[in-house]
Amino acid sequence: MIGWPEIVGILVVVLVLFGAKKVPELARGLGQGIKEFKKATRDVQDEIERAVEDEPRRAPPEPRPPTSDQSTPVARL
Repeated sequence: MIGWPEIVGILVVVLVLFGAKKVPELARGLGQGIKEFKKATRDVQDEIERAVEDEPRRAPPEPRPPTSDQSTPVARL
């Protein structure tokens, strides 16, 4: 788990590398990317739920009685 000192260190490095003017643009782009990802995830989840609800309920197949081909083999002497 990352603690507060590590987070502050990362923020300082980002500020030094990109400058004070570029950081808000990067944060805005990151926020939009996360928003799009959440929307796509929600859309896929809704589609799966609709598919499950629309699927007709089928009864399990009834077992068939054994035929002569499926009977137990007879031992020959």
